[in-house]
Amino acid sequence: MTPAWILDVFAAIMLVVAAVSATRLAVARPWQPGAVITDTDVSHLLMGIAMAGMLAPGLTTLPNDAWAVVFGVLAVWFGYRVVRDYQASGARALAVGHCAPHLVHSAAMIYMFLAVTTAGGGSSMAGMAGMSAMGGMSGMGALRVPTLGFVFALVLIGYTIWDLDQLSGLRHGLAAAVAGAAPALAGASAGAFGTGVVAGSDTGGAVAAATPAGAGEAAGHGTAGGARSGRMAIALLDSPGTVVGCRIAMGVTMALMLVLLL
Repeated sequence: MTPAWILDVFAAIMLVVAAVSATRLAVARPWQPGAVITDTDVSHLLMGIAMAGMLAPGLTTLPNDAWAVVFGVLAVWFGYRVVRDYQASGARALAVGHCAPHLVHSAAMIYMFLAVTTAGGGSSMAGMAGMSAMGGMSGMGALRVPTLGFVFALVLIGYTIWDLDQLSGLRHGLAAAVAGAAPALAGASAGAFGTGVVAGSDTGGAVAAATPAGAGEAAGHGTAGGARSGRMAIALLDSPGTVVGCRIAMGVTMALMLVLLL
């Protein structure tokens, strides 16, 4: 029997994934004309919210059928992307492409929302709420076609192991991105120190400050430090490692849920 607090911990992790994905979308501003819609972040956001509701009854949002339709749309989209990747790269796209794991995640979500039954064989509660109240999902819930659930769990574990291997290479790119944020501010910081002029990194302009040189230097240090921290935070948020980390968290959580329901 799985303790309820463990499910709550995983629910909290899913909320963190959803929050990170929502922040990435806000920074990217895909709603603006000419912007590229980041399907990966949209998928992570929806899956994070949905799985949090599966694990903690108080976080339930939509009923099962509604979520199944949502992830059905995502599955169709990522299936289309996988076909295009396959046409361009062959079978390699199924092993190293980023769309294939999201297709598997979407299909696994559809399966869980439609295949979970109560002990009496009926449909599960909306959004699978009550998982934590089911005594750790032991004896109170089951999966239709459990063999398919087992296959999904194995594939999810395989993709998670592959993603963990990718992090070792992505961390070097992340370090370079964070390090590159500091030189970008060097010129602005140098111009601000001792002159009373502070560079506006967000607006691209400069604001003349009617202060003594010492005050201008202090303001320049503070502004440069805050801007540097902001650039580093954005570099971390935009890094491929963050996306892979979110995908790992979802893959582990999804595989755990399937195993507990088998």
